[in-house]
Amino acid sequence: MKAILFIVLLELFYILFSVSCSKGSSATGNNPSGGNGSSGATTTLDCSTVAKSFSSDVNPIVQSFCNASGCHAAGSTNGPGPLTNYTEVFNARSVIRPAIASGLMPQGSSLTTAQKNSFLCWIDNGAPDN
Repeated sequence: MKAILFIVLLELFYILFSVSCSKGSSATGNNPSGGNGSSGATTTLDCSTVAKSFSSDVNPIVQSFCNASGCHAAGSTNGPGPLTNYTEVFNARSVIRPAIASGLMPQGSSLTTAQKNSFLCWIDNGAPDN
């Protein structure tokens, strides 16, 4: 019974989080939807000078912070589920972006500004498989 309640609450949180973060502009940066990217942040993310490669910039972050911790390893049911490869990360990008921009993820750790910018710019630039 507790497991079912936990799963239901987790799904509700996921839905509420996704809906609340999908409106308006992103927390920082180039917002493809045309927003100015400000939601209390005092800095603007300039993606023109940030590396935006999945294989060299984003995947090492995913492997170190998401998979190594076990939170989003194969078989995970946390948040968007496993984030072990390009397809899984790409499909979850709309949930990942606000979680990283707000500092909610990675839990129990934090990304450097450069790591955060690389991940956010990769998403903002179409999340290419490169």
